[in-house]
Amino acid sequence: MSMIFYGALVTPVSLTAYRALPRALLAVSRETGNIEWVEDDVPTGEVQDVLARHGFVSEAVDIVELKLGEFLMPGFIDTHIHAPQIPNIGSGQQHELLDWLSEVTFPMESRFADPSFAKRAYTAIIKRTIDYGSTTCCYYGTLHLEGTNILADVIHNYGQRAFVGKCNMDRNSPDYYVEPSPEASITATRDLITHIRSLPPAQGTTEPLVRPILTPRFAISCTSELLSELGKLAAADPSLAIQTHISENESEIVFTKQLFPASSLPAPPVPLPGAAKVNGTAKETTYAGVYDAFGLLRENTVLAHAVHLEEAEVEIIKARRAGVSHCPTSNFNLRSGCARIGMLLDRGVKVGLGTDVSGGFSPSILTAVQHASMCSKVVAMRSSSPPPHTHFTDRQLPVPTLLYLATLGGAEVCDMQSRIGSLAPGKAFDALVVSIRNDVGNPAVWGADLDEEFGVRGSGGEHGDEGGRGKTDVEELEGMLERFLFCGDDRNVRRVYVQGKLIGGKEFR
Repeated sequence: MSMIFYGALVTPVSLTAYRALPRALLAVSRETGNIEWVEDDVPTGEVQDVLARHGFVSEAVDIVELKLGEFLMPGFIDTHIHAPQIPNIGSGQQHELLDWLSEVTFPMESRFADPSFAKRAYTAIIKRTIDYGSTTCCYYGTLHLEGTNILADVIHNYGQRAFVGKCNMDRNSPDYYVEPSPEASITATRDLITHIRSLPPAQGTTEPLVRPILTPRFAISCTSELLSELGKLAAADPSLAIQTHISENESEIVFTKQLFPASSLPAPPVPLPGAAKVNGTAKETTYAGVYDAFGLLRENTVLAHAVHLEEAEVEIIKARRAGVSHCPTSNFNLRSGCARIGMLLDRGVKVGLGTDVSGGFSPSILTAVQHASMCSKVVAMRSSSPPPHTHFTDRQLPVPTLLYLATLGGAEVCDMQSRIGSLAPGKAFDALVVSIRNDVGNPAVWGADLDEEFGVRGSGGEHGDEGGRGKTDVEELEGMLERFLFCGDDRNVRRVYVQGKLIGGKEFR
């Protein structure tokens, strides 16, 4: 049996293009949850013929027909989110990073030592991220093993796709919230990996929904001994993803360099051409050089923020094929700065979006999309002129790029681009049914059905835009996507699917 969807569909193709298909027909296997095929342009009267050509008997097929103002798109991929910080959203807005951690964040995270509190909180937290349209998340837990096991269990039970990590932090944290030793941290990390890998795979497949991820919180919170042991864990298992923070705040960078002078760092396990330059000189290291020295930079490493990268760091991140999680909401809110994402894209660095709750004050990737757009405009305004022969450097990010970062770009950062991030045959059906109809109750969005009612929709010039030319169906769909990205919220997310299973959205509640 298959699920059939008929209607508008949007899916990214590249950083500069996406496909807008007003009359797509898409089939999903109920057994595997994978997309079987997509037909691009199917008039209503030809749907049954196309189904028959694919071997379907019309009476045995359940067709989900989307209404005017609804469309399918890939689910959002949140490449950086702190699950235990969601109860703190909106608190501590006056602080910068380091003070915010000590005054606001660590006290809340310490409460997750209580398993009953962790279960209650995570049950509410994960439901929220799903309903906002995040089909995959890279979650930071706390330093507590039992609490993070509970986080993984809750995610798995909801059916969301995720990477889950226990924070490694054995220094520069308050006495009530710090691990006693590198050995204790590594032991708990190994136990978490074992627990997560014992969870059943996604229905109809052999691949896991929830995966472990090594999570040195940031260099400041880890001794060299702990980073070294994490590097050994990573070397022994190339499939283990890694997540951490980098160059978020200028004070953080200074402190990192003080803690890890170049003379104290080992040579990187895998040398790079020009590694001496990349990792620093005898007098000074770089933030990226610290991680590289311990073997923690590689293709499945997710680096959050990257606001103040040095030139040498851009080179090493690109060379190691690590990815950057752009967290503009948090970067604005904690006054960290504006990351030069356009420059990173032009240099070939993988980039996705992160909410970074609760440094960011919204668990919605839509908010990150909006702030990524504003951040790029700030960078562009600060620049006298964009460099020649570049696509993105010091320019505002257009809609196709923003869509890409929220979906397929995030999949690349997670090293999962072959399975998720776009709606293509063979990939998992991780998707959203989006509605910008007036009945969703979002006053910020002018509903597409109102376009019809007031006669501002359609082609042929009767009610068209300037010059009397009406919009084509493709242009209408492009406009719907833009309205959703810039004005939408969870009310516009009708359904959330992961691996072909309905797990959330307004119609699921």
